[in-house]
Amino acid sequence: MRQLDRQIGTQFYERTIKSRNRESMLVHGGLAKPEDAVSLQEEIRDPYLLEFLNLKDEYSESDLEDAIIRHLEWFLLELGSGFTFMARQKRIRIGDEWYRIDLLLFHRRLRCLVVIDLKIGKFTHADAGQMNLYLNYARENLMEAGENEPVGLILCSEKNDAVVHYAMGGIKAKVFASRYMTALPDEETLRKEILITQRAVKARLTDDKTGIESLNPESLK
Repeated sequence: MRQLDRQIGTQFYERTIKSRNRESMLVHGGLAKPEDAVSLQEEIRDPYLLEFLNLKDEYSESDLEDAIIRHLEWFLLELGSGFTFMARQKRIRIGDEWYRIDLLLFHRRLRCLVVIDLKIGKFTHADAGQMNLYLNYARENLMEAGENEPVGLILCSEKNDAVVHYAMGGIKAKVFASRYMTALPDEETLRKEILITQRAVKARLTDDKTGIESLNPESLK
């Protein structure tokens, strides 16, 4: 997608039509650039909208999981492209105790396992510790040769960003906490979500040390 956006922005099609050496232009244009690489942060959304699960006002984590499995195709589409389903309630044994991973996915482009923990309440620091446990196990026992380190995604109905920040502070593994919504937000809530997202994007652009360089189509002819 980034490669396509770059080609549109630099008028690659128009320049190719006018070029005397179209084949060379097409070969060059098909080569991936370092800036086309997909980052992990861009692949994890927050929040996720799961209104298609049709959950009632009161539901358990088991109800949430069952609804996700029934609507697995829609759930994977909401997560984003590249996610594939591997297992639900994956049983793992650590020492003398058994644990269950709610959902185990694999991301094709990032080439890594994605461990998902479902929570019906607010995110807590204990959730981060539990996910760290799962990821350490997955790294040593589930990860295969050639794959990148597994990623953890805690889906919760509510979260405090400050608690998330400090709970994740000492964890070396890649763990994300994303909020999910089981109903379409009202107009005011949607407006606030858009403002929050806009501020986050502006902050990310400001903190980007490399900056964003705009390409001049004339210089590429």
